[in-house]
Amino acid sequence: MTDHKDRHDHNEPEGLSADLPHLTRRRLVLTGLAMGGAALSLWGVRSGAQTVSGTGADGSVCVALPAETAGPFPADGTNVRAGQTVNILTEAGVIREDLRSSIGGLAPVAEGVPVTLEITLVDVRNACVPLGGMAVYVWQCGAEGVYSIYGAADRNYLRGIGISDVNGVVRFITIFPACYPGRWPHIHFEVFSGAEMAVSGKAALLTSQFALPEAECRAVYAAHPLYSASQETIRGVSLTRDGIFRDSSDTELAAQTLALEGDPAGGYRATGRVGLVL
Repeated sequence: MTDHKDRHDHNEPEGLSADLPHLTRRRLVLTGLAMGGAALSLWGVRSGAQTVSGTGADGSVCVALPAETAGPFPADGTNVRAGQTVNILTEAGVIREDLRSSIGGLAPVAEGVPVTLEITLVDVRNACVPLGGMAVYVWQCGAEGVYSIYGAADRNYLRGIGISDVNGVVRFITIFPACYPGRWPHIHFEVFSGAEMAVSGKAALLTSQFALPEAECRAVYAAHPLYSASQETIRGVSLTRDGIFRDSSDTELAAQTLALEGDPAGGYRATGRVGLVL
């Protein structure tokens, strides 16, 4: 299941209208293409020549994260499964904090080491100011290295949308991802200008991935039987040789790697900052 670098308080599932009153089930094709074209002009070319960064009022530096592939399992309306378009972004209950449960009438719940994920969105070209009111779609594999919907049709957990608060922060509760053959442990995400645009993966301002730090990966995989396959798999991969992350600059790679606090027994708090060029 190797990705290819060629792409472009907990909410209850009360129905799509409860999630987003103004959301239309019809894909926002024209608006999406317009924003998508702008995004491609900014993110589509990775020359590796220069890392884009900004400086905040407090002197801190924010880095524009590079675009990465959505991979084969986004379920954001940009690909098909069994001949049908797969789009969880229009599913009732997709705007939520806890990603461990399935939605849309499906029952399975993801098991694994709990992770509280906090993503902060900032404007790189505007003194790293936080970006509120934006939508972030997150998806990842489970403890066995399988993506819901594609590898397991009876479940759609570990996928969901969050809306950034006034501080630019989006929060999720998820689990530690596995390490499957050919890839370093990672979490996928897409950023949209708002919830209405999140119905179309083509409207994403940025599609990218976060990496997990090596020490914590090895600790989790060694401590929990659910991750037993990952303990062996991670020996055959590395972050710097990963087919997705290896062309990032050192600065970009540091920004793409989540910071973790905690331990395998009690779980982790993971934080990451996403610099956007708007």
